[in-house]
Amino acid sequence: MEPFTIGLLALVVLLVLIGLRVPIGVSLILVSFAGIWAIAGLRPAMSLLSTIPYSSSASWTLSSIPMFLLMGYIAYHSGLTRGLFEAARVWWGWLPGGLAIASLAGAGGFAAVSGSSVACSAAIGRIAIPEMHRQRYDLRIATGAVAAGGTIGALIPPSIILILFGIQSNSSINELFLGGLILGLVSLVFYILAVLVYWWRDPERLPKAEPYTMGDRWAKTFEIWPVLVLIIAVLGGLFGGLFTATEAGAFGAFMAIVIGVARRSLSWKGFRESLVDTLLSAGALFIIAFGANLFTRLVAMSGLSMEVSQLVEGMGLGTTGLLLMIVVIYLCLGMFLEPIGALLLTLPLFLPLIGMHGVDKIWFGVLVAKLLEIGMITPPVGLNVFVIHSVARDFVRLEQVFAGIVPFLLADLVLVALMLATRGLF
Repeated sequence: MEPFTIGLLALVVLLVLIGLRVPIGVSLILVSFAGIWAIAGLRPAMSLLSTIPYSSSASWTLSSIPMFLLMGYIAYHSGLTRGLFEAARVWWGWLPGGLAIASLAGAGGFAAVSGSSVACSAAIGRIAIPEMHRQRYDLRIATGAVAAGGTIGALIPPSIILILFGIQSNSSINELFLGGLILGLVSLVFYILAVLVYWWRDPERLPKAEPYTMGDRWAKTFEIWPVLVLIIAVLGGLFGGLFTATEAGAFGAFMAIVIGVARRSLSWKGFRESLVDTLLSAGALFIIAFGANLFTRLVAMSGLSMEVSQLVEGMGLGTTGLLLMIVVIYLCLGMFLEPIGALLLTLPLFLPLIGMHGVDKIWFGVLVAKLLEIGMITPPVGLNVFVIHSVARDFVRLEQVFAGIVPFLLADLVLVALMLATRGLF
């Protein structure tokens, strides 16, 4: 059997295994090992299986992932992020749809600490949705705002997706983080505009919250000063050139521990749970990364990436057509796959294509993170939607949450269209 045929068959089997809910890391490793064995023999396959886990985990940049995860879990278990929604509420609550906007702002702040969309949605949702229910908000837009706000965690540093993209594409993590921060803030603005448009169409469904004095606002802000210091120190050091991504993660984790201990909010139990959560999350991500690296070798050995490149070139799509095709593929994958799996599955095929067309890798990485973020709220498997439903099942039905994300999905699609239209500026 020809190597290309083996590579194509391996890709089909991989998609079938993922469709059968076999863990994507396991699927990548099994299919890649079998494909390399069929092409090159058992000994080369065993050699790659033994060397790639070490070479992947020994990456200095990859070590930033557990550090940022630890920072986020320490901040969560020590309660550093608990007051973010309340602080956003006293500052933004006077606006039309103020509680929904406060949920979005609180989610943006949480994202800057955790880098996890799911954790962001769950943490903000537990606080914000009951309050919006009490204020007689339309629960569709209330839950939709929290679900959409949580996806900002895929963009605002420390973004695990951007770290993995940087490693796979050999791009600057700092530049990716800066691009993700800018696009994350722009996404936040677009989400706020979506809330305001919803209020303009039907003001009674998004009542204004009670006003707060300036003293109340500064008092609430003072309560969250530790997390503000943590965010400013980590991002300032990162973008100021004081830290690499790994050093920023380690410094952030250390600062979170120091602040938690100083405030006596980090117990030994919370510290132990943070370590366990970090090990479990990092271990799962590393296994997927091992499988992705092995799959990249299979794609190269089979000539699959070259054949795909030639096929796309033969279609005469041009750069814009290629990018539109990639956008559609990611939006479709987002309906069924979790973001990190979709990222690592597709990059071996897409990176050579965008390289041939001269597309800036930093811009492309931020676009991919945005598309994967959209997948977090896209039916039928939008993970954030199910997370929000799980924390608000006493108030809202699942179909209402899916209905609530429609305005934010439309805002995301408009933003993606603007990114494509202005690509020549980058």
